[in-house]
Amino acid sequence: MFRRLALPAALIAAVAVLGAAPATTAAPTAPAAGSVCFWTGAGQHGTSWCYTPPGYTDVPESLHDKAASFRSDADTAVYAIDWARDTCYYRLIRAHDLADNWPWGARLDGVSDTTMGCEVG
Repeated sequence: MFRRLALPAALIAAVAVLGAAPATTAAPTAPAAGSVCFWTGAGQHGTSWCYTPPGYTDVPESLHDKAASFRSDADTAVYAIDWARDTCYYRLIRAHDLADNWPWGARLDGVSDTTMGCEVG
């Protein structure tokens, strides 16, 4: 009978030790080849999301008007899009560019591989 209790007791002790382990901060996610990643925090930290061309894609709500930094691993330029009331604006993101403190990210609504007919913003 003692053997049956030894295994569950050891398992409970192991879970308790794992639960007490200190939390670690994950390193910034590197963009996958050919993509551009955006982060909610400066210096490529915080919540991230990546866009891979071609086409247009709305950014997720977590980054909508809240991108603080970006990094491009794309071999082509892409365009950050801001949808305004009667028009739209774009900001060029050059191939393999990055910004650790990106003020224009406060306008980010979507990303495209074309200017979408928008005005320079």
